[in-house]
Amino acid sequence: MNDNNIKNKTVSGLIWRFMERCGAQGVNFVVSIILARLLAPELYGTIALITVFTAILEIFVDSGMGNALIQKKDADDVDFSSVFYFNMLMCVVLYGVMFISAPYIAKFYKDSELTPIVRVMSLVLIISGLKNVQQAYVSRTMQFKRFFFATLGGTIVAAVVGIWMAYEGYGVWALVAQNLVNKVIDTTVLWFTVKWRPKLLFSIKRLKGLVSYGWKLLASSLLDTVYNNLRQLIIGKLYSSSDLAFYNRGKQFPNFVITNINTSIDSVLFPAMSSQQDDTERVRSMTRRSIKISSYIMWPLMMGLAFTATSIVSLVLTDKWLPCVPFLRIFCFVYVFFPIHTANLNAIKAMGRSDLFLKLEVIKKVIGLIVLVCTMWFGVEAMTYSLLVTNIISQIINAYPNRQLLGYSYIDQIKDILPSIAMALFMGFCILAVELLNLGAIATLMTQIVLGIIIYIWLSIIFKVDSFYYLMDMVKEIKNR
Repeated sequence: MNDNNIKNKTVSGLIWRFMERCGAQGVNFVVSIILARLLAPELYGTIALITVFTAILEIFVDSGMGNALIQKKDADDVDFSSVFYFNMLMCVVLYGVMFISAPYIAKFYKDSELTPIVRVMSLVLIISGLKNVQQAYVSRTMQFKRFFFATLGGTIVAAVVGIWMAYEGYGVWALVAQNLVNKVIDTTVLWFTVKWRPKLLFSIKRLKGLVSYGWKLLASSLLDTVYNNLRQLIIGKLYSSSDLAFYNRGKQFPNFVITNINTSIDSVLFPAMSSQQDDTERVRSMTRRSIKISSYIMWPLMMGLAFTATSIVSLVLTDKWLPCVPFLRIFCFVYVFFPIHTANLNAIKAMGRSDLFLKLEVIKKVIGLIVLVCTMWFGVEAMTYSLLVTNIISQIINAYPNRQLLGYSYIDQIKDILPSIAMALFMGFCILAVELLNLGAIATLMTQIVLGIIIYIWLSIIFKVDSFYYLMDMVKEIKNR
């Protein structure tokens, strides 16, 4: 695959993935606002607890095999079909585990109503198994347009079902139905739009080969998912459902941004890098460009959100959700460095170093757990600040191997994003000063948004930031097509 072909597929993939994430997350964001006004915060806390368990088990559904299929140079129908049947067996077993465990989970959290909710919500495991290999096929062939229609279709139908059930008084079951319907429609559309189908082929030898690469990514993902959701489990046990709801709601706003931008880049960057895994200089160039561009976009969005948090929450969610503001601001600073995490880890995976990937995850999680145990007794806010501390440490750990693998050190990476950091912070303090004008909530927020955009673009032009001109050239290229 030549450079122009790779560039065209990467740019096209980024556009379709970004459109998909923006469309789906945009709909979900609006729906979540409507449901937040209709439902009590503690109901969100209940769903958050169950989502933790299903999120952890969904890692086993993939088993790292999806990434293994993408990374393998000569993957064929035997590989894809073998993984499909293996995944489906895993799904049935995992659902059985959740079905049996449901009463014990309910007993642990002293809420008998959790039993049927856990059993119904866990059906997403089987649905995910049906979709997993299809997703790997789409990513490997970089047909990201397929994701757009599948994801958006599921999101819109699920939104209608969730809002209707909430209006009809179904309470927590409105959230359960929204989640399940989304998965079902998403999977169904993907099966109709993607040509690949499992064949009557199965090879233990091929499966073992994929497992040798994939199990390390499985262990890494499992560590990461358990660790990232552990705070929710602890909050649900030591504190109230409302505390958990405010914590999750504070995470939602910055997560909306990170999902649209960083996830789009992540899903496209890995297969693009994997196709060039034998060309170290090419992978280094892609890693550097990814960090610079995504940071250039991410920093002003996160700082703008952090500095306008109170106004946004009050206007969008009503004052009953104002306790989530401190969490929202902390998560803005947690997520803003994610481009460094994503680009470095994708480079390590693409180079075939899943062993190194796992070692990094173990080191980071051991440090994170120590910090978490030390702070969990001092309140939910202290636990959130601990996440910020460990996130800074983790980005240094993630970047360290690429000093040797790619010749691209953490110091070099920070130098590359310093202009974005400086401009975003300057913009943030400028828009914060708008609050002194007492224009009213809506007028203040609108003024801050417009002023923030003008200041950031103006600074980009004044200091001739190359990421700005790179994005402008990309826009022109898209328009010419």
